[in-house]
Formats: sequence, C-alpha cells, structure tokens
Amino acid sequence: MADSRVEHRFAVILCADVVGYSRLMGIDEEGTLAALRAVRQDLVDPQIAEHRGRIVRTMGDGLLVEFNSVVDAVRCAIAIQREMPGRTADNPADRRLQFRFAINMGDVVSDGDLIYGDGVAIASRMEALAEPGGINVSRAVRDQVRDRLPIMFEDCGQHEVKNISRPVRVFRVVLEERPAGAASTGRRRAAAPIDRRTGACAVVLDRRPQHQLQLQGKGCGFEAGRT
Repeated sequence: MADSRVEHRFAVILCADVVGYSRLMGIDEEGTLAALRAVRQDLVDPQIAEHRGRIVRTMGDGLLVEFNSVVDAVRCAIAIQREMPGRTADNPADRRLQFRFAINMGDVVSDGDLIYGDGVAIASRMEALAEPGGINVSRAVRDQVRDRLPIMFEDCGQHEVKNISRPVRVFRVVLEERPAGAASTGRRRAAAPIDRRTGACAVVLDRRPQHQLQLQGKGCGFEAGRT
C-alpha cells in the first residue's frame, strides 16, 4: 500500500510572473508567447538550472521554483533581472517583458512533485508586491544573504498575513545603482488584487484556500547590506 503521509520539509521558494501579461497578450498574443518562450529558453530556465533550482510548476506567465540554497535562489533572480532589460530593449516600450520575483524560505508540504504551505503562500503574496523588474525577499532570506552577497536592500515594512501568527517583513533587493547617501522614496507599495493573480504560484494557492493572505504594507526604507 502506498505511503499517503504528508511530507513536511524545508525549502527555498521563488515565485515569478510577467508584469501586465494579460495586457501584453491583448496587444499581440503570438508575439508575447514567442517572446516569453524565447526568454524562458535562453535566459530563465538556463539560470534556474545553473543555480540548481527545480521548476515545480509553470502556468502561462507564472513560475514556482524550489531551491536548496537561499544564496543560489537570490543569485538566480538577480542574474535574470539584470539581463532582462538588454534582451527587451529593442521592443516597443509597451511590449517589453518584465518579471516580478519574490523569494521566501521555510516549511513546505510536499505532494509528489508539488509543494504547498505557508512558505509558498508568503512568497506568492510578496511577489504581488514587487515592482516591475524587482525582487522581494522575506526577512529570513535577507538575514541569510546580507553578509554573503554584495547586495543592498530596502525595508518595505511588515505585512499582516492571515492565518500566519506573525507579520511578514518584506525587503526589496536593490538592483539599480544608487548614489551614496541617497534617501529612499518611502513610497507605499500596494498589493495586487488577489483575484487577478493567474500565475503558477496563484494556482498552487487556489489548492490551499486557507492561505489567502491580507497585506497591510508600509513604505520602503533604504537599508545597506554588505557592499
């Protein structure tokens, strides 16, 4: 008889989707699909493989990826986001593909090749808060990589998460060059409406309705990590 026990384990989770995917499909469906396929084939999937990630699920524009190493996950996300502008520079501004990424680490529930649980849920909602071309990470991820990678972060404040006992603190990876001493804009980041999410992470969350999250964010404040 097959073992039907639920397996809990630790994982590093990356969620990603394409900004404005429905709008892009409305403008040029075939062109958008071809562009996304090319970016996946030439950049995204090779970087995931190079950094020892496992693609758990894809749907449309969305990706759910599992890593064993938080450093590998962050390096992978940065490598992709830094290369994306050069790959889309020749496209009209309103047709350029941009990704949002988020990375979390924690306990997940494994069901065959799929993973569920709070770790996935939190990553998905942080991704909804990310800027176009940006990367959001949880505090646990920031704490693990801040002294191991030459990157900086903006503190985007704490977010109350339904069915999670403690608030989730969100940090933005600073990808752009910032003049020394420059202050943060302190802008408030609004969450994308839950019912508009259609990517791979959202599909996983649909299987776990108890993990619907409520985000109440503050503005981001600049924080220097190791340089």
